[in-house]
Amino acid sequence: MSFSHLDDHDNPNMVDVSDKSVTQREAVARAKIYMPPNIMPFLIENNFKTKKGAVFQTAMLAGIMGVKKTADLIPLCHILPIEKCDVNIYVQGENEIWVDCTVKVTGKTGVEMEALTGASIAALTIYDMCKALSQEMMIKEISLLSKTGGKSSYLSKEG
Repeated sequence: MSFSHLDDHDNPNMVDVSDKSVTQREAVARAKIYMPPNIMPFLIENNFKTKKGAVFQTAMLAGIMGVKKTADLIPLCHILPIEKCDVNIYVQGENEIWVDCTVKVTGKTGVEMEALTGASIAALTIYDMCKALSQEMMIKEISLLSKTGGKSSYLSKEG
């Protein structure tokens, strides 16, 4: 097995995508945040606002910003002209918040890392917005749900 991000001397390099076909590509990632039992009722009662402001709206903006900065954060990612980014946040069950980040581009390389980054940054922002309420929150899972375009597609069992 060889890795596309290593050259013939096992040094890191950016993958050459010049010969790849331009296709529409989409990826969806999810972050799950565990909230301690006393936090969710407080957030619901206060319309998901803390002294720092609107938790979900701030996290959505942060997630979009994270998507746009992925190539600055992850060394071997290509800079991509993002065409669409949606960050959706919702309560799941009694003690979880799920962040879904969908990213689309028409290009020669996929947007999985952008979707994963967007979901991660949005989850970290929720943690930051709520940390005065409890430090027992836990970002417990960040995963790729699906990807389309390019040579192969992927759909997780959850996606």
